Amino acid sequence: MSSLSPVATTAAPGAIGPYSQAIKAGNLVFASGCIPLDPSTMQVVSGGIEEQTTQSLKNLKAVVEASGSSLSQVAKTTVFLKDMNDFVSMNKIYGEFFGDHKPARSAVEVARLPKDVLVEIECVAVSNA
Repeated sequence: MSSLSPVATTAAPGAIGPYSQAIKAGNLVFASGCIPLDPSTMQVVSGGIEEQTTQSLKNLKAVVEASGSSLSQVAKTTVFLKDMNDFVSMNKIYGEFFGDHKPARSAVEVARLPKDVLVEIECVAVSNA
């Protein structure tokens, strides 16, 4: 059985609860949900769904890269939206981040997210490190 190793980076906001930014289990990386906090201030970025999606994905990318992986190695994402009417705008930014790589994905509307943000994104990636 493989050991579990926490992943931590200052390039993304620290966990705001009793959890890790990500956990490596063998060659898999399980990244916790990333919300649109600016890592230098720990404040929610200003703007709407596009700005919040951009920051959430920047944070996710930083955590995934800290694990020794990359966005091109992401196998699955889950996107939590405050309002499914934001799906098209979120999807535009999401597509820009992932480019030609298209991981499996679920997107769901939820009643409420931490700090009342509009979006949260988590993933599972493969790491060669």
